Amino acid sequence: MYVPFLFISIKLVVKYGLSRGDGWVLLLVFSIIRVLGGCLLVAAEEITPANTSLYIGGYALEASGLSPLLICTLGLLHSVFQTPDGFSRYNRPFRLLQLLGMVALILVIIGISDESSSSSSSSSSGNTMRRAGVILFCILYIILVGICIFLWTQIGSALRYRKQLLKAISIALPFLAIRTIYSVLSTFSSSSFAITTTGTTEANTGDLAKFNMFTGEWQIYLVMDMLMEYAIVIIYAVAGLVLPLNKDYSSTDSSQDEYPSRRPQLSASWSR
Repeated sequence: MYVPFLFISIKLVVKYGLSRGDGWVLLLVFSIIRVLGGCLLVAAEEITPANTSLYIGGYALEASGLSPLLICTLGLLHSVFQTPDGFSRYNRPFRLLQLLGMVALILVIIGISDESSSSSSSSSSGNTMRRAGVILFCILYIILVGICIFLWTQIGSALRYRKQLLKAISIALPFLAIRTIYSVLSTFSSSSFAITTTGTTEANTGDLAKFNMFTGEWQIYLVMDMLMEYAIVIIYAVAGLVLPLNKDYSSTDSSQDEYPSRRPQLSASWSR
């Protein structure tokens, strides 16, 4: 599924460039992570005896995929703040939020790596780091919802096609909420993330065991993880392909109705 998304993401990055397309770049990163993670797990299953390093890498990429998806949404929301000349407002707060997402990603990856070691102390600290990373994911999602609500209160100041992009992001947020909740339930479903000599994770019997990403019920994983991600990526890909976002930077159309952010009384709100 993510191979087509990978090429679509590349097309979107080429279309919008790196400077104006942070969100599209992260969509590409997310697709790469999903393709690479899947390749590692398939390779691990084909190798005998089990290579735990491949499993650790595949599981780490699988569990950390939420981070680039959240940061991708953050980047798209940031682009809604852009003015007709392509200048983005609130750069510093958005950079700090991107840093928050990266810290969460690092915590999850290091946590999984430490939990897979034979040392009990490393396993305990790894579990704490993994859970801390997921909590940061939740905080970032709540902030994204707050930014989206704020943008809707300022919708009159947004550029024409940025308004349509905001609608697409708003449609994707409920799917992202379910995906984030599943990540939390999966992380707290067990107190350890240990890989056995056969390359499988240790099963658990806790109350949240069915939500575990690796040992839980596959039906829940399919609906709350895979389908939610597919929905989000499809929404963003369609929005990027269909909406002529670059036309918002056209200097030939001086209509104030099309670019209300050029009005003096409204442009002041963007410079805060």
